[in-house]
Amino acid sequence: MTAHLSTPGNTIEWDIGDGLTAYPDALARMTERVAAIRAGTARELVWLVEHPPLYTAGTSAKPEELTDPNRFPTFAAGRGGQWTYHGPGQRTGYVMLDLQKRHGSVPPQDIRCYVNGLEEWLIRTLERFNIKGERRQGRVGIWVVDRVRGTENKIGAIGVRVTRWVSWHGIALNVEPNLAHFGGIIPCGIKEYGVTSLADQGIPATMHEADVALRAAWEEVFGEVPVMVGLDPTISCQLS
Repeated sequence: MTAHLSTPGNTIEWDIGDGLTAYPDALARMTERVAAIRAGTARELVWLVEHPPLYTAGTSAKPEELTDPNRFPTFAAGRGGQWTYHGPGQRTGYVMLDLQKRHGSVPPQDIRCYVNGLEEWLIRTLERFNIKGERRQGRVGIWVVDRVRGTENKIGAIGVRVTRWVSWHGIALNVEPNLAHFGGIIPCGIKEYGVTSLADQGIPATMHEADVALRAAWEEVFGEVPVMVGLDPTISCQLS
């Protein structure tokens, strides 16, 4: 069963999908919903899903970075970015907002601050599991430092598209996916670093627990009374 929730003020709908959502179905629903939001006939939506194993290509994806083209189905996503894996154990969040409106710490018509807000959403979600997620200049996504091995691995991906000021696509948080499945691509075109997950970090979180953390963190960043601590200081996304 799909869960439907609303934020305070009944303006943004939350939809938590059940089972695995086929990627073409996700694209079709986003396309329809974005048009309806733009027309003023539907509410904004945060849609949380899991997909069957697949690879998606962003608008900057290079064919040679799909290193195992026969492993899983591939799809052109239409979002920014390069190659990304989606699959069971990964929570994908599709965020459809009218960016002509203010959303918490994100001012109207500021795509850079919107992306910064998505990063902060993931960072604050990870804080609830005592994991420090970090931004890196020139590397999209959220990263976790392995201080013992001296390495960094991606735990959260971000890829967005904006159509006539309505956002779609969004984030992906690795809860407990099969990390070997990332081996068929060069994730986001970055060869030097790997991927990790909550489970890989020793956190046995359920998908429901991840959803609860995502919802609480959302209110801090995009809610009516956002908590400002932790936003990237190099980006001016402060409430006026």
